[in-house]
Amino acid sequence: MAAEPISIVLAEDDDGHATLIHRNLQRSGVVNGFFRVKDGQEALDLIRGEGSYAGQPPRGNILLLLDINMPRLDGIEVLRRLKADPRTNAIPVIILTTTDDPREVERCYQLGCSVYVTKPVEYTAFIEAINRLGLFLQVVRVPSTGP
Repeated sequence: MAAEPISIVLAEDDDGHATLIHRNLQRSGVVNGFFRVKDGQEALDLIRGEGSYAGQPPRGNILLLLDINMPRLDGIEVLRRLKADPRTNAIPVIILTTTDDPREVERCYQLGCSVYVTKPVEYTAFIEAINRLGLFLQVVRVPSTGP
């Protein structure tokens, strides 16, 4: 049985982190559609097909890689709004952030995140964490989010 296509949306305001994440997901074998947005509002607009993405949401099923600390709308609020909306509440959300405060981890799980990954500060550890995430993403199945 062939896996359905998954569009990976990366909400990450740091250009360096975004490049490392995208490059190392590709190196680990992830070949899914990939969209990068730089803030929380842009993430919501892309997923919902609103704002500058009106009528153009990603095709297929969506998986969101979400940073917490972003401009305009932080990741916590993005998570809260996605999970409160029946159109988007089934979208898996992987928090991918440098924040390792146990209270933040617990709050994200309470709000409905699927997985919480702390980005290591050390370069080699960061690359290894993204490679492992890429291996995980190759076998994960996500619920249908579109028509």
